[in-house]
Amino acid sequence: MTRMEKSIVIKAPPEKVWEMLTLERWPEWQVGAAGAFLDLKDLKYTSEVNTPKDKYRVGATAYPSAHPKADFKVTESIENEKITYLHGGESSMAYILKPTDEGTGLTYALDSEFKSMQDKILMKIFGRLGERDVMRSLEKLKAILEK
Repeated sequence: MTRMEKSIVIKAPPEKVWEMLTLERWPEWQVGAAGAFLDLKDLKYTSEVNTPKDKYRVGATAYPSAHPKADFKVTESIENEKITYLHGGESSMAYILKPTDEGTGLTYALDSEFKSMQDKILMKIFGRLGERDVMRSLEKLKAILEK
């Protein structure tokens, strides 16, 4: 199991940060390899989505049309506190929000279980690059929300 965790404080209330954590908002702030790999610009929901809140509901599923096997499923959702996505059946991505005196503490936690040796080797090679891109993405999200 591989774990990566990065945190940032954003001068915005948890409700505003929460709005940016739905899958279709990710392209606005994801940068680098993560943004290019995930490519969620043309997202297809495979679960019923009738209201904006349905996108945060446990069990909601979607995939980028360019990568139909790269599905996302909401596995945990506590409004304005935490949302967790299971990606491709191998990676769990959680966004944890905590109110602070300055706004919102946002933590991104990635837990990955790579099954193949090739995936493990790629993670070793690209792990540092991925960590840098996650931090750059969080900084971009912060800049957007603090405008």
